[in-house]
Amino acid sequence: MKLIRELSIVLAISFAGELLHRFFISAIPGSVIGMLLLFGALCMGILDVKEIETTSEFLLKHLAFFFVPAAVGLITCLGIISSNLIGILGVLVISSVVVIITTGFTVQILKRMMKNG
Repeated sequence: MKLIRELSIVLAISFAGELLHRFFISAIPGSVIGMLLLFGALCMGILDVKEIETTSEFLLKHLAFFFVPAAVGLITCLGIISSNLIGILGVLVISSVVVIITTGFTVQILKRMMKNG
């Protein structure tokens, strides 16, 4: 019964994110809005980690299975991917470099803030 209650909470928050996406915030995906709602509820104490712990552990344990549909979708698009491979690889390399640089600057700023604060 506990697992059903926990899963219901997670699904309700996800559904709320989808509703907000559909009716108000169409620029941000509903799943992202749902994660932000869950994060906000946890940070503000509206929701306790213990209330969703079992479901969260189960979902994290089986996370690899959620990538299967995406991988199958990529296989169906191999022709498109192979014809644009250089562009895709370029975007991957550039975005990775940007993320690494941004992360480095963020860590440096946070270290300075912690040292001074």
